[in-house]
Amino acid sequence: MANVKPESGSAAPVQKVSYPRLPPRPFSSLPPEDYIAERVNESIAWYDKQATKHKKLYLRMQAVTVIGGALVPVLVNIDFPYVDYVTTVISLLVVLLVSLESVYHFREQWTNYRSTEQNLRNEYFLFTTNAGSYTNLKNEQAFNLLVSRVEEMIGMENASTLKVMTTVSEQKVKEPAG
Repeated sequence: MANVKPESGSAAPVQKVSYPRLPPRPFSSLPPEDYIAERVNESIAWYDKQATKHKKLYLRMQAVTVIGGALVPVLVNIDFPYVDYVTTVISLLVVLLVSLESVYHFREQWTNYRSTEQNLRNEYFLFTTNAGSYTNLKNEQAFNLLVSRVEEMIGMENASTLKVMTTVSEQKVKEPAG
């Protein structure tokens, strides 16, 4: 964490700042090793964590939805106390989970995050092995290409996430009231 220095003559205490954690650097002074450690590796770790989280959420929600959807017709045909309440609760749970998936798009998020994570890994290995687009480039050219491609991937994923999360909302706004 970075320390924020008080203005000269100010008696204010030094505060810890947790975001952004970007150290001040001179222009064009970030070496490839630091860029890979700070940007590429942190991004890979973040996308991997998010992909795993969204996959678990999606699969759990789908499992409960499928099981609940299969149980309701069976329970309707069984006579036991409170069966109406049980089937209502299960049906409500199924509808809620399907609705939440349509809002949060866990499947799309999972696949977007995993795809970006894998693409970043691939780009790292192409760069470090001097293969693919990096073949026969000078060090500075190769590093500039790596940075451009990594930042483009991250930007594309951010745009994709924004599009996925706003598409349903925009469609609901455009639909005429029934």
